[in-house]
Amino acid sequence: MAERGAEPQVPRGRRLFLRAVRRLFSPLQPDDYLEMINPLWTTKELRGKVEGIEAQGSEAASVLIRPGYEWPGHKPGQYVRLGVVIDGVYHWRAYSLTSDPRPEDGLISVTPKRVDGGVVSPYLVHKIQPGDLVRLGEIEGVFTLPEPLPPKLLFISAGSGITPIISMLRDLDHRDEMRDVLVIHSARTREQAMFLPALEELLERHEGMRLDLRLTSERGRLTPGDLDDVCPDWREREAFCSGPGEMLDALIEHWKEQGDCDRLHFERFQPKIGGDANAGEGGTVCFSDSEKEVECDGGTSILEAGEKAGLNLAYGCRIGICHTCVGTLKSGKLRDMRSGDVIEPTEQDVRICINTAEGDVELKL
Repeated sequence: MAERGAEPQVPRGRRLFLRAVRRLFSPLQPDDYLEMINPLWTTKELRGKVEGIEAQGSEAASVLIRPGYEWPGHKPGQYVRLGVVIDGVYHWRAYSLTSDPRPEDGLISVTPKRVDGGVVSPYLVHKIQPGDLVRLGEIEGVFTLPEPLPPKLLFISAGSGITPIISMLRDLDHRDEMRDVLVIHSARTREQAMFLPALEELLERHEGMRLDLRLTSERGRLTPGDLDDVCPDWREREAFCSGPGEMLDALIEHWKEQGDCDRLHFERFQPKIGGDANAGEGGTVCFSDSEKEVECDGGTSILEAGEKAGLNLAYGCRIGICHTCVGTLKSGKLRDMRSGDVIEPTEQDVRICINTAEGDVELKL
């Protein structure tokens, strides 16, 4: 199933006008003519135009995008699915929105970090150009600031984990709510640190903000045991953590043992697929489009099993976010590798990167 951009918020007057003249354009639609004039004017899906690219450290870049219609708004910490054409093929990836939720210049931004051997992130960091068009999918994510804001905040991030947090910090700055905020950010070197100028600018403007930049090449990685020294009152703060799974696992365990888990919020960029869930039954997966059958044990995702068997299957994030690897379940049961839940969503689209076979399965894919 091909992914599309989100439905744009077209002004009511324009929608009424298009509806009134639709009969005059048959068999073509008004949208077909609008796209000839300006591809951003289409009402079929939300698109955006790249306005600029800004380096963020030595391995990442912010892509500044102007949506074709009014941006519906997002909560700081949420992500958007982005569609780009590379060598004539559309690719979709999910990226945290790194812009202020209410940008005065109308621009939104995503900030991918280059993944060596990847397809989309190297393209966005090094090759995309101002004037290029992108598709903008739905806004999603629950890693957001609560309302009302807690009086004391703690942000812990590492590497590209800073991306949802920088949007939160920009939102706090916009609202003048930077009252008592500690940011602990880890990067291997100062050159690799993302958003360092922005963090230092916020630090200079707000007396209520503190920044602990941890260069792991010099100080080593942050451990939960460091918190008492870096932030003695961490138990009293609402904490937001984003970064590698190993770091998050350690922090979650620390909060369970010594803190209040209800005050810990986290964004896992590499979810634990099959982490605590028991392996399933497994079975034979039939890919009806290619008429191929693949054996899938209960501890391997259908995507991985298909790839091992030599199938060229579309995928994006591989963690259940981007919806690139969806197929329609025709028969059989699946086991969600994140939770262990057994599901039977017949005739519905399923993500093969996070599901395994629970008995024999047929997929239209």
